Amino acid sequence: MSRHPDGRRHESLSDPEWPVIDSEVEYETGWFTGGYDLVEQPDGGQKKYYWAELATAVVVVAVTDGQVLFVEQYRPTIRETQLELPAGIVEGGESFTTAAARELEEETGFEPTSTSLIQDFWCSTGLLRHRRGFVFAEGLELGERQLDSNEFLTPKAIPVDDALDVARESPTNDATVEGILLARDEGLL
Repeated sequence: MSRHPDGRRHESLSDPEWPVIDSEVEYETGWFTGGYDLVEQPDGGQKKYYWAELATAVVVVAVTDGQVLFVEQYRPTIRETQLELPAGIVEGGESFTTAAARELEEETGFEPTSTSLIQDFWCSTGLLRHRRGFVFAEGLELGERQLDSNEFLTPKAIPVDDALDVARESPTNDATVEGILLARDEGLL
């Protein structure tokens, strides 16, 4: 894990197994960085492997009174409104569980008394340098909702028994389906 000039958490990369001849950043937007690594492949050939780097993120599976908290949100990137799990960027120096508690309160107005990391992993590794953690939150108490200037979302409580069906309804996203499946597999739902 490393601190990044943008103040967000970014994960450190392992030492390469294949030699990296050159690594270039071609664009930086403040939201993501894009570039390529020129790599020597095992057969001696060279190839540019393009990547986009995003800050580390957290997805929250929050349960209270037999219901899972979702948020309804319009996503301009796909031009559709979807129900998804609360999620956000992990700030520099934050753990996944601390970030989850902060994001849950900001997006839904509920503060958890208990959080636990279910799992974290790299996402879409053919293109992205992006790590995502999934956190289970419970013991929800009323806090203070504080949406970011680009967040226009509405909290929705979904019965635990319906959560997977709702998560799988189109449109949906990988983080929502993964979060519900991981929590269910751990016996948390």
